Amino acid sequence: MQASPPRRNAARRAAPQDPPSSNEAEERVYAAISSALLSGRLRPGTPLRERALAEALGCTRGALRKVLARLGAEKRLVLEHNRGAFVPSPTADDMRDVYRARRIIEAGLVATLFGRLTDEQTAALRRHVQAEHKASREGRREDSVRLAGEFHLLLAQMAGSEELLEYTRQLVANTELYKALFDSAAASLCAPTEHEQIIDALTGGTLRRALDKSLAHLDHLEQRVIAGARAEQPVELADIFQRIS
Repeated sequence: MQASPPRRNAARRAAPQDPPSSNEAEERVYAAISSALLSGRLRPGTPLRERALAEALGCTRGALRKVLARLGAEKRLVLEHNRGAFVPSPTADDMRDVYRARRIIEAGLVATLFGRLTDEQTAALRRHVQAEHKASREGRREDSVRLAGEFHLLLAQMAGSEELLEYTRQLVANTELYKALFDSAAASLCAPTEHEQIIDALTGGTLRRALDKSLAHLDHLEQRVIAGARAEQPVELADIFQRIS
């Protein structure tokens, strides 16, 4: 009996897959390092040595350099000539300065948005806070930090100024990192509730109350991250990234 030719489906299954593109590889590395930063696994002052990090993430050093440069431009990492990349070690004065800038920006946001939010915008903000509550309940630390920052970016977006949104994005990137490094997971549970209070004041309170709620929220964040700032021992990169690469 004549043997049957191999089926095309089997041949297709056996075909080797194309290797990931350089952009895909860079995005994977960017996501892994961002995750380690936002979850607090990378501690202040940790050096990100290229060779060790490239091995831990299974990427080329060229791809890694591009990602480190990107994170440096976002001020999520400190890049030092001839020394490499490091997790920032902000001082209390550094953090106070950034929170001072955030208060100025967000006071303007509140004044702009007070009494002007549409029903659709208000609903979008409340849905976002529900997602924050869910992340907190489920113990998803990285998502909690990210969503808390995105709440303020939503407010800036609703104000309708691209320049204002860009300034807010940079400041939020800094304070997200402070929160990840120094704010306890238990203390972070109050953020969604404080965000709800800001929405309530923007839509049904007075301008004074809305400003008070917004500024009190930033005061609480600043106090917690400064209180939580402390010296940390460097950690091994392989231990951090072997679970997420």
